[in-house]
Amino acid sequence: MIKNIQSYSKYLLLFLLIASCKQQDKTAAKEPAEEKTEIIGTPVTLTSPQHGSMSDVVELNAVSAFLLKTFVKANANGYLQIANAQLGKFVSKGEELFVIKTKESQSLGNTINSIDTSLHFDGVIHIKSPGTGYITQLNYRAGDYVQDGEQMATITDTKSFVFLLDLPYELKPFLPNNRQLQLKLPDGNILEGTVENALPTVDAVSQTQSYVIKVNTDKQIPENLIAKVSLIKKAKGNTTSLPKDAVLSNETQTEFWIMKMMDSVTAVKVPVVKGLETRTEIEILSPSLKSSDKILLTGNYGLSDTAKVSIIK
Repeated sequence: MIKNIQSYSKYLLLFLLIASCKQQDKTAAKEPAEEKTEIIGTPVTLTSPQHGSMSDVVELNAVSAFLLKTFVKANANGYLQIANAQLGKFVSKGEELFVIKTKESQSLGNTINSIDTSLHFDGVIHIKSPGTGYITQLNYRAGDYVQDGEQMATITDTKSFVFLLDLPYELKPFLPNNRQLQLKLPDGNILEGTVENALPTVDAVSQTQSYVIKVNTDKQIPENLIAKVSLIKKAKGNTTSLPKDAVLSNETQTEFWIMKMMDSVTAVKVPVVKGLETRTEIEILSPSLKSSDKILLTGNYGLSDTAKVSIIK
């Protein structure tokens, strides 16, 4: 009896072992095999040489201004009876702005008219605009007492509207080639301007000199608006250039080189001679590069002369 029990136990144990192995095989079949992606070499991105024109440009500020301002003054002592002037109002030359009733007519006018009505003495003085422009300053209102010679308002002359370019004095040699400029306003509009004369003073702190830029526009542009002006220092045509990040140098910046792809996984060090340099591009004078050449843009720092790389797309 005992032998039969031992025999059954062996068969049961063997059956359980076989069932366990089959279950493991099924579980392994359900789990997909993990794909292992191995990156060979340094991850890099690529760029290609660009052929075309290049220009070294410096961006400066130009501020709008009215060079001529006309002051409206009282020509007698009296009371301001009518004031047609308003801040920001556009007025034309000869337009009536103020009416002053003199101090004498205020006290004696009715008495004189009662004595002799033919005199028509009213003591009213009409003050008209001496020019065309916008009223930018207003000092009195109706009912105020004004004295002879006091300034009542300020009118800007629209014909004197210009932009003043703040030019660093060291950039003065580049101005003769930049007489015609474009002014970019904050709202995106672009105005064509012509550089005329310079103001005979230099700012003591910034060492900048103001140049008058005359613009031909019918738009109403406020005073003290800052526009951007691009001054071309140097320009070249038919050049080969690369992004700045693609050109490497030593610590003293006496040697320059690029990392050029020789095949799909190998980059080699190529010494270059650079020329014109802008904010984002560098001109490559030698060697001659083709548009089809692949140059390392990122991941190139610290690579050896012949390095294995992996291209990231």
